[in-house]
Amino acid sequence: MAEFAQHGVDAERCLVGLDGSDDIEAVVTKALGDGPWDCVVVGGGIRASEDHLELFETIINLVHRHAAGVPIAFNSRPDGTFEAASRWLT
Repeated sequence: MAEFAQHGVDAERCLVGLDGSDDIEAVVTKALGDGPWDCVVVGGGIRASEDHLELFETIINLVHRHAAGVPIAFNSRPDGTFEAASRWLT
């Protein structure tokens, strides 16, 4: 988040509990509804794990439904989030 602030880019996080403690669909839908957004970044912790494939699909489909037309970026590490988003920010 600090890197976004350093570049003067407003950003919000949407963290979800992968342990079943969150209604992930509700959390992500609310976060997307708080937009408008210029880009949505989906983290590697969700994307890269085969155990989270169904969750990854759910999140991508929620982005398509609630933030249609917004570019989706992917990071590999938390410290690569700004870099991922900046590929799509104009």
